[in-house]
Amino acid sequence: MDILDLIKKRRSIRRYTAEPITHEEMEKILEAGAYAPNAGGGQRSMLVGICDAGLTRQLGRLNFLPFDRSKLLGAHVSAEQPSVIDDPTITDGFYGAPAVVAVFGQADFPFSVADAFCAAENMVLMAAEMGLSSCIISRAEETFVTPEGQQLLKTWQVPADYICRVFVILGHIDGSCPQAKPRKPGRTLIVA
Repeated sequence: MDILDLIKKRRSIRRYTAEPITHEEMEKILEAGAYAPNAGGGQRSMLVGICDAGLTRQLGRLNFLPFDRSKLLGAHVSAEQPSVIDDPTITDGFYGAPAVVAVFGQADFPFSVADAFCAAENMVLMAAEMGLSSCIISRAEETFVTPEGQQLLKTWQVPADYICRVFVILGHIDGSCPQAKPRKPGRTLIVA
């Protein structure tokens, strides 16, 4: 598939079936993330893939704990694929997805957020190419502050100076794929 067609096809999905993704699919998605552009070619990100639906739900609850609706900047995301902004009954920050990738970066490295989001973009595009659904999830920094979260970091041997920057949830869409929102005019400019 042409890369621009793939970019236009990809959607942020927040409704998933219970069907798991395979370890082979996760390996390919992690490989795509590992090949993302990164500051100075330093490859400082650490990608932790989780195919266990129970552990993914546990992380989704930890991700949602610090969510504060009073600090919302937007009022609506999607009727077809509602977010925590749209539906106050949602308490799983990962929307029931059966798999997730946590992307970690060095806490004191000024480009770790950019590196993490480049990896996330590569992974969601790889997922779309493979026929899987995905969504990039923020609120990563706060997810592991609890004792439960800290224990997971130790179990996964995440270096002490690393912090989670972003998540990519993965699975199979429950329902049909939403239509693309129209692009807002005036967002691009060629000056020369």
